[in-house]
Amino acid sequence: MPRVVRAVCLAFIVCGLCATVLGAQTPQPPQPAPPIPVKVVVITMFERGEDTGDAPGEYQLWVEREHLDRVIPVPAGYHHVRMNGDGVLGMLTGVGTARAAASVMALGLDPRFDFSKAYWIVAGIGGGDPADVSLGSAVWADRVIDSDLAYEIDAREIPKDWPTGYVPLNRATPYEQPARSGLDGEMYTLNPQLVGWAFQLTKDTPLADSDTMRTSRARYVGFPNAMKPPFVARGDAMSGSTFWHGTLMDEWANAWVAYFTGGKGNFMVSGMEDTGTMQALTFLSQAGRVDMKRVLVLRTVSNYVREAPGVTPAESLKQMATGNYPAFMPSLEAAETVGDKVVRDIVQHWAERESTIPGAP
Repeated sequence: MPRVVRAVCLAFIVCGLCATVLGAQTPQPPQPAPPIPVKVVVITMFERGEDTGDAPGEYQLWVEREHLDRVIPVPAGYHHVRMNGDGVLGMLTGVGTARAAASVMALGLDPRFDFSKAYWIVAGIGGGDPADVSLGSAVWADRVIDSDLAYEIDAREIPKDWPTGYVPLNRATPYEQPARSGLDGEMYTLNPQLVGWAFQLTKDTPLADSDTMRTSRARYVGFPNAMKPPFVARGDAMSGSTFWHGTLMDEWANAWVAYFTGGKGNFMVSGMEDTGTMQALTFLSQAGRVDMKRVLVLRTVSNYVREAPGVTPAESLKQMATGNYPAFMPSLEAAETVGDKVVRDIVQHWAERESTIPGAP
């Protein structure tokens, strides 16, 4: 081989070896960890202090009893989330529809998690309609109806022939026909088969009672359901950031639910965040991150939405203004006790629940 050719070949060999060595020494970017598969997300709305070890809000009983020991920061959300080894994730949204929507959206878009097969369960307290439920009862929601999206006229200026100052959007009078469709966020309908399954699974769950609750229930003469010990029910939930109270507001809530459901719904329980949560989950579903057929809303009754006979609405509200609800702790217990029966079933039967959504028999 001529000397020049050998020199050129040697140069190419040396360059190749150098490139190989340099390539081996160049650090490669770390590969992202695979997303964490989530089986159940438990959504709570408020906590009174720390996550554990003090007076509980909606979050603490879940953290302690489901052993949600792994803390994962979610900087874009209201609060960090927690997980256990079973694939159950607990979150705290903050109070009100805005915080709930923002927090659920932040979590749902987080690439660290895989929610494609996850079940979502709202578990919080609320106000109950004494015509339907008693203190400490638990209600699985068939629908969530928004109580904020509306027109309103001041009560002092309501026309005499109007039953309320609330008017549906794009309507000129209360309950004007044709009824609004609810497609603009006024109503969310949950998977009836899943709701029916959750109700059947939990309907006989014993719920906490107390002397305080019995005394408070006894005041609601003329409301047979309000005087019963706490029980599990199935009905419709009203959601809005305004805490309303009183007989006339209760009548409005029932009429509002009937209007948006075409007379099929029955208002049973109120809450403050659920339409925000449902809106975020709806958008996440559109992005392929969430399956809306796997969503449940559970609200437990810490107080009644109207005053007892012989008391004015203002007097009744005053008693609750500082959070003095007659069934506060029992309703927290009911939310975790009833909700956890569903969570445990999903986890224990994950081989089936992952691919097949349960339905009522």
